[in-house]
Parts: sequence; structure tokens; C-alpha cells
Amino acid sequence: MKIKDFVRLFEIGKRRYHLIGNGHAGVLVGLDLEGRLYAIFRDKVLNRVNPDAILGQSTAEKYLNPGGDGLWPAPEGTCLGYQYATGKWRVPPGLSGARYWIVRSSSNQAVIRAEIDLINSKGRGIPVAFERHIAVRPRQNGMFVKVGECIEYMGVKPLTSSELLIAPWTLAQFDSGPGCEVVFPATSAADVWDLYAPSDSERRNDGKLWHARTEGKCRYQIGIGKNVDWIEYRDPRRGLNVRRRANAPLRGQAYIDIADRPPAEAPRKRGVRYSVYSDPSGFMEIEAAGGCPKILLPGMRLTMTVSTGFFQKK
Repeated sequence: MKIKDFVRLFEIGKRRYHLIGNGHAGVLVGLDLEGRLYAIFRDKVLNRVNPDAILGQSTAEKYLNPGGDGLWPAPEGTCLGYQYATGKWRVPPGLSGARYWIVRSSSNQAVIRAEIDLINSKGRGIPVAFERHIAVRPRQNGMFVKVGECIEYMGVKPLTSSELLIAPWTLAQFDSGPGCEVVFPATSAADVWDLYAPSDSERRNDGKLWHARTEGKCRYQIGIGKNVDWIEYRDPRRGLNVRRRANAPLRGQAYIDIADRPPAEAPRKRGVRYSVYSDPSGFMEIEAAGGCPKILLPGMRLTMTVSTGFFQKK
């Protein structure tokens, strides 16, 4: 999609947006669209775009996924997750209806913030603020986008990790299809596992890299452990490579189980640093997650820095 058509959707839908950089190399921020980030290169949007999400309204019955790159709280499921407060899966209205504002900005940088109240599957509420510190650096045949992701605890009561889990979790979506895959370093087999149904038929290890096909033939999600440094999406149809690298959790924090498990289940011990999701509807996600402390204290800021390199040959 060309950037002029993309901007037109925001104007028709009466949603605020902000452009960092420019049409040749930049990021369009959907301030009224969950604070989603859309990479722009050579006047085209690289991330997945769902026009219905810009023009319509998400409800408990139907979530309109905006695409782009979003910041969510992990975990998704289990008894401590944030998608099952009503007993069935839904994106919390605090997320889908979040209205971000610009804290500060310059030509190639911006900080956006939104206050969001969350409720986990146990019915415990937590007041937080989400911040995204975004910087764009153009490069030959591409660009780097560095985002400091932050969830700030605004409550007044300390909470233990047995009462509440929360970690920053960023999900970048792309249209996918034949020939598309995600690769990442082939470390120990223990660093790669399935969060849902087995995906053995969709991935292989060539000794140096894992290759996970994201051709849309089946739905799967792979969890990737702490020893893997980066993940990269490859789309040969567009000559596009997208590599993401996230910093390790701060001292005193640990990776957690982010999976979409039933709310009756407890979180598992295996912590996720990266994840690959493939959907039969023709899109995929490369995800990165931060850490959670044993005790969440008032004013604590849970942070994660993700650097994403976009390179396009065509």
C-alpha cells in the first residue's frame, strides 16, 4: 500500500497519526490505533495493513487486528493473562481503545504514551502506562527502527509474580505467502518449542539456522528461548528482509510464558524471548518479549529495546 493511500484511510476514519522520518524511510504511528507502528520505505507500507481496523470499531464479538507493530502486555492466556478477563478471548478495551499522545518528537524520533487499565484472568486490575520511544535511521536499501518499549506500573501496592505477571511484548505483522520464512540462529534444540500444535512439518535446522515456513498453510506459534539473539523474516516476493534483535531483561527480571493458554491453566516455567506466529489467513508475526520481576513495585518501569532492520532489494 502506498503511503498516500494509507494516510487517506486515517483521515477517512478520523484517527490521529504521526509520521517519523519521511516517505522514503520512516514510521507512521497510529496514535488512535493502539499506538501501532508502520514501517514506510520508498513511499510504501512494509507492515501488514487492515483497512477495516482503521475505519471500523473492535468489539468483544469481533476484534479488528490493525497489523503493523503493536505493544501488548504478556502473558496472553493462563490464569494470569490479559485476554480472558471475561472468560473468553478478547483484546481488552484498554488496549484496543488506547489513545496515545506525543510526549516529544523531532524529525527522526518520537515518544508516545497512553494510560491503560488491565484486568487479568483472576480479576485483578492493574493501572499502567505504555510508552514507545521510536527512532528511525535510514540506510542504503533500507532503515533501522529502534523502539524502547516500556510498561510503567502506576499502582500503589507491591505485587508478587504469583499474583500478577506482566512484561512488554511487541508483535510485528507482515503479509505472508509462498516462499516466505523466518530464520534464526540454530542454538540448542531446547531453545525452540511449540506453543500450540506441532510445527515440525513447517521448520527445519540446516546446522546454522532454523528455517520456519510462514506460507500460511497452517496455524502455529513457535516459542524461542533466551539463547537466541535475533530473528529474521524473509519475503522473497518483495525482496524484503526484516531482522529483529531485543535486549535481554534487566537484572532481577526473567522471561515468562506468553502463550495463549486456557485461563484455567497456570503459566509454564519456559520463558519466551522471541516468537514466530503463522496464520492461515495470509499473515505472520515476528515477536519479542521482555521480562517480569518477582515483585512489581509502584513506579517500576519494565523496559525492552528492540532494533529492527528493514532491507529491501527491489
